[in-house]
Amino acid sequence: MAKNALITGITGQDGSYLAELLLEKGYKVFGLRRRTSTPMMENIEHIKHEIELVEGDLQDQGSLIEAVKKSKPDEVYNLAAQSFVGTSWAQPVLTGQTTAIGVTNMLEAIRTARPESRFYQASSSEMFGKVVETPQRESTPFYPRSPYGVAKVYGHWITVNYRESYDMYACSGILFNHESPRRGIEFVTRKVTDAVAKIKLGLQHELRMGNLDAKRDWGFAGDYVKAMWLMLQQDQPDDYVISTGETHTVQELVEIAFRHVGLNWEDHVVIDPRFVRPAEVDLLLGDNSKARKKLGWNLEVDFEELVKMMVDSDLQKAMVNSKLEKAVAISSLQNTKLEA
Repeated sequence: MAKNALITGITGQDGSYLAELLLEKGYKVFGLRRRTSTPMMENIEHIKHEIELVEGDLQDQGSLIEAVKKSKPDEVYNLAAQSFVGTSWAQPVLTGQTTAIGVTNMLEAIRTARPESRFYQASSSEMFGKVVETPQRESTPFYPRSPYGVAKVYGHWITVNYRESYDMYACSGILFNHESPRRGIEFVTRKVTDAVAKIKLGLQHELRMGNLDAKRDWGFAGDYVKAMWLMLQQDQPDDYVISTGETHTVQELVEIAFRHVGLNWEDHVVIDPRFVRPAEVDLLLGDNSKARKKLGWNLEVDFEELVKMMVDSDLQKAMVNSKLEKAVAISSLQNTKLEA
């Protein structure tokens, strides 16, 4: 019998890749949609007729209970959050309400309406923050350095608490940075690859960056959603670090992206103090040995392949947009002449 899955944040990068994976496995996929929002559908446009959207809001527990009753999920993947670290400084209360308390609301909805559902919580490497050991593993103490990281710590521990208190099948995946062509433009990886594409096409002239020395453990989102699914297929619920086990600087990211289009990064990058965080996380490096051993999880896309994939995608988007803009401009000019 086919399983039902409910995904919060289905229109985001992770949600769209996860929806594709579950559809391939024969699941009936439901996606949570806020009734007051008009979600960006670009990431799921190609599968929107294969999924069912249900109304609900992480800040409204009643709506979540109704969503759970309607979808009757065997598995719930909580991927929705205010997920941009930089924005969490400007909107710390909203970040706490959605990224922290929203997890409790979702867990309560499941406990009330369908306690047999298996639950996945999207935890984050940002919880490690000012790291106390390298590499970071499941037992590494948390020391978050942003409102986002603090909220994710709450979400992580409330998931553990419900697992232990109510015997719920609840897991957390402590995911390190994972990127793709579907990543939002506000994230540093897409900021870089989008700018490189536009600079290559002469649509932009410089790229303003903050701390180029910050190091991250970057992987491909398509690989990481497989780990999410594997966590909910085990006999017992547990928490796992999902990472590549390799670290790269922001400067390496920039160099690879510019080199891929035949440009020298130093000719185009400008350091701008505005993009330096109030409290920076300098080094994140995950130990994925538990996930490899217990889940049988493996990576398929390496860092350089990931960057090139994103640059190629942004080049294609930039060329399409440029052609559209030119077509609109020509049409506008022709209409002006006709009116004259």
